Amino acid sequence: MNFYALIIGTEILNARREDKHFKFVRDELQKYGYELFATFIVKDDVDLMKNSYELIKKDKDSILFSFGGIGSTPDDLTREISAEIFTGKPILRHKTFEQDIIDKFAEKSYPHRIHMADIPQGSELLFNPVNNMSGFSLQNRFFFVPGFPEMAHPMIRDIISKLCSTKLEKFRYTLLAKTSEETLINQMKLLPPHIELSSLPIFKESKANVELSVSGYEDKEVKKYFDKFIKELEGKNIPYKLLAT
Repeated sequence: MNFYALIIGTEILNARREDKHFKFVRDELQKYGYELFATFIVKDDVDLMKNSYELIKKDKDSILFSFGGIGSTPDDLTREISAEIFTGKPILRHKTFEQDIIDKFAEKSYPHRIHMADIPQGSELLFNPVNNMSGFSLQNRFFFVPGFPEMAHPMIRDIISKLCSTKLEKFRYTLLAKTSEETLINQMKLLPPHIELSSLPIFKESKANVELSVSGYEDKEVKKYFDKFIKELEGKNIPYKLLAT
């Protein structure tokens, strides 16, 4: 599963608010051994939102958490755009959600709030424990929640716990070497695609260093490839130290 987090975040981009979603999603996924694949903060812009959703839709392994834009104000565009991109059909009034709105707001449901119940056809409601104003999901892959962290985070926590019921354990080995990345590039090229590489250049006292880390889900395999970097460094008499991970 490739996890994407997308925030409809004009207020974040113009510095009126700070993002509180990405760290939350990252930390929740890490509890189960999973990681974020990509994150986006996009303006309330129709073309930009469409293109972002299309990109995620094209990934057959994608899981999307989309924050914001599902309210009833003119800049809340998520419901209509998600319907177009993920279903190819217009939004449709969800009768259960409609009744929830009426039960909560009575006559104040009209003329605007009631439109929150107009969501993509085939949607499943996502329970909002704060005020029962639901989010929605499509195909159990694409999840749309409010922009308010107090509402969104309990909803996302519940989703992740169900999607990631099989916990993964990831193994990582890290070292810091007194050399540049250039020294280890040939060895880096020998890593198979499923072994994750992190190479971070660091300058200490104006001298090149590199923090190198490899990780994966098979401990012996990860350690085997990590040891090849150690052998390369030792063969060239390059000092290094192992780092805790």
